Amino acid sequence: MLCRTANDLYWASRHMERAENTARLIDVTLRMALLPERYDRGKAEAAPWRRALDALGIADTVRERYGIIDGDTVLKHLLLAADNPSSVYSCLRAAREAARAQRVAITAEMYEDLNASWLEMRGNSWARIHGDGISNLLEWIKSRSASFRGVTIGTLGRGEGYHFLQLGAFIERADWAIRLLDIAGSQHNGDAQESQDAADYFRWSALLQSLSAFETYRRLYRESVSAQNVAELMLLQESNPRSLLTCTHTLHNVLQTLAGGEAMEAVRRAGALSAQSRYARIDEVLGNGLEAWLQDAMTRLTGLGEEIHRQFMVSTDIAQTAQAQSQSAA
Repeated sequence: MLCRTANDLYWASRHMERAENTARLIDVTLRMALLPERYDRGKAEAAPWRRALDALGIADTVRERYGIIDGDTVLKHLLLAADNPSSVYSCLRAAREAARAQRVAITAEMYEDLNASWLEMRGNSWARIHGDGISNLLEWIKSRSASFRGVTIGTLGRGEGYHFLQLGAFIERADWAIRLLDIAGSQHNGDAQESQDAADYFRWSALLQSLSAFETYRRLYRESVSAQNVAELMLLQESNPRSLLTCTHTLHNVLQTLAGGEAMEAVRRAGALSAQSRYARIDEVLGNGLEAWLQDAMTRLTGLGEEIHRQFMVSTDIAQTAQAQSQSAA
């Protein structure tokens, strides 16, 4: 497959997954913002929103542009900002443009689905979103991502194009499994133990609900919602379709198929990351420090993404595009 085709399909799928996960990030942050929070350094910056931006590496950008970090400014930046390459608006636009450039490599239904999503998103305004309700828009974004995923699975042949779409979706999903867990795990308001226990239960429950994983959690764990079980579900449970283990295992399988038996560094890296998730134990992960484990996994995942581009999508213009898109995801 041509480098340009592989790149466009990879990023069309990755941008749709990013739009969905941005909606899930907003969902969990809205829920967490209901908890009492203190302001830092006397600035009226709502802590949950600031932590969400920190996880995306854009807190300074938002503060410089809007002058303050609060719910409205973050929502505008993550949903509608045309100059933010990772906003939902920009993701749907980029996914549609990538698909339009490769219409011969996908089915007509896939392009029509992406085009419909982009046209509807383009017609949104801040006033309309507020009038209809943020939650309704978030559910719409998740449903449009699911629609594209379903159309792809149901209509596209299992050739190289399908595999590059899978690579984009699962590497992005793995990235967000780490980011969302890091956001939830970093929050502690310093209150008395009883109040903190209640806040922790609400926070971890909110994360599960935003990931549509609360029912899965209840089926797997008998006890109350806890940080250890949620971390295990998001990182190490193969029965969770959004876990890091599920994503890295899928990435390894897809890369093995694309390699066709050839020894490739991308396959080795994916296998190592999959093994790290498969054979880890949650008590050891937490005992050695969850944040350090997540940072190591993110570093490995970033390296895998770079190797995928080098192996399958190398050309001067493709490399420049890939570098810019990867930086926007950091």
